[in-house]
Amino acid sequence: MSNQHSWALSMNQIENCSCSHGCGCQFGGFPTSKDGGCEAILGFEILKGHFNDLDLSGLKMVFAAAWPSAMHEGNGKGALFIDNSANEEQVGALATIMSGQAGGMPVEVLGTLFSEFDGPIMADIKLNRQDYTSTVTIEGIIEVEQEPHINPVTGEINEVHISFPKGGFMWNDGFAGKTKLMKINHGNMAFSYSDTFAANAVVNWPNA
Repeated sequence: MSNQHSWALSMNQIENCSCSHGCGCQFGGFPTSKDGGCEAILGFEILKGHFNDLDLSGLKMVFAAAWPSAMHEGNGKGALFIDNSANEEQVGALATIMSGQAGGMPVEVLGTLFSEFDGPIMADIKLNRQDYTSTVTIEGIIEVEQEPHINPVTGEINEVHISFPKGGFMWNDGFAGKTKLMKINHGNMAFSYSDTFAANAVVNWPNA
């Protein structure tokens, strides 16, 4: 996709979805949730980022999505929340990036997979990234908690680390745990899960 904008985002990404442990969408192409669809909430904290000359560092976003089957088959519902600390220009830049209008992977593909999309929605986003106990909260709308896998024999934490040697679709190297809680109630999206796939990673997305 050709465009006149230059952007790059290095972010903490906190990811929870409805797949069983080992995200079928990322690793095999098809969801492994009980109903055959894919529902997910991803929290982002921009460590360093820009859109043209506009600094986006320090901002936070939450992306929620629901697909009736595999995400690459489309027809999804989605919503983008942006923290109230962002000014009008920054909100416009993040909406342009996340909708895929400025090109760059993975957003230019993700932007084609929705038949319904809401946002950007301004909200107070609380996000805390830890290796296995990350949280994302928008009071009254979204609640996400991650927890580690536990060895049933020793009771100790199973420290799971996943890497894509040749690069993954969303991230290349991440910590994998499980969902303690993933819940949203917003518009036409309402779901709640526990004991499903969870991961967090530093992602580096540019359009160059």
